[in-house]
Amino acid sequence: MINDLSQVPVPVMLLPDDFKASTKIKVSLARSPPLKDEEGQCMGLLLTSYDRTLVVKEITSEEVEEMHNILSEYHQHIVTCHGSTLLPQFLAMYRVNVESEDTYLLVMRNMFSHRLHVHRKYDLKGSLVSREASFKEKVKELPTYKDIDFRNNMQKIYVSDEEKEKIMDKLNRDIEFLVHMRIMDYSLLLGIHDVERAEREEEEEMMESSYEEEEEDENSLGPAPYSTSPEGIAGYMNSFKPMGPGEFDPYVDVYAIQSTEGAPQREVYFMGLIDVLTQYDAKKKAAHAAKAVKHGAGAEISTVHPEQYAKRFREFITKIFA
Repeated sequence: MINDLSQVPVPVMLLPDDFKASTKIKVSLARSPPLKDEEGQCMGLLLTSYDRTLVVKEITSEEVEEMHNILSEYHQHIVTCHGSTLLPQFLAMYRVNVESEDTYLLVMRNMFSHRLHVHRKYDLKGSLVSREASFKEKVKELPTYKDIDFRNNMQKIYVSDEEKEKIMDKLNRDIEFLVHMRIMDYSLLLGIHDVERAEREEEEEMMESSYEEEEEDENSLGPAPYSTSPEGIAGYMNSFKPMGPGEFDPYVDVYAIQSTEGAPQREVYFMGLIDVLTQYDAKKKAAHAAKAVKHGAGAEISTVHPEQYAKRFREFITKIFA
């Protein structure tokens, strides 16, 4: 179990000198089970920092190579758009060697909130072929729903026209970058915080705690509201004022968007692009040919070339808004 990344020898940082803010990441990690696909196959570790502001994901050597390939232009894209992006915020990458076996860890900013719980979660690719959560997935406490589920649930995103325009501007810039880098198979990660449900849950917790007096163990595995570190995001959070239901600090929750006034229910949305390290190479071309034979050339399969993928993805995301 990895307890503290500060114990890991720091390799040369991947980020250019004018982009990196620090030469090391020091963070306690909350325990979490290995990341698995719907068939139960292990896909590696996915850890969250104790203050829930960072995510540490285990990646493959192929993804490491792709990270090196896109890093310089990724940095330029972030600078050009002044950080106004839906792309992941890559902070560092580490190689951990245990008993002569290498494990690669990618540190990213958490797209979800450190304090507002996500009640529904979607992974959207803009394809309706094999894009429904399995029964095994749906019975989880927080399942990851997919495109068909989004449609069947008649889910919609209720934001103002101004917010929608901002989101689509970011998305269009990011998609152009991904097409330029020949990247495909990415998803829009959508998390939904139900404000009224959160208020009810908080009231229930307060009623329960009134009957039981418990002292919090500083070694508790539950998420801590803030870190004691004086640096970075967590240090900033140490000084912010208490917030009300559904409120968030846009400096910390950079992927968060409030639902518009007049929406059926008050919600906070978290939207960002994930899985952006898949390039359209020979393997994907072969997968595309195989799926085209199985589903037909006109089917909305996910393994299409980057331009076609981007067009279909953009059109689908445009329709998720009310």
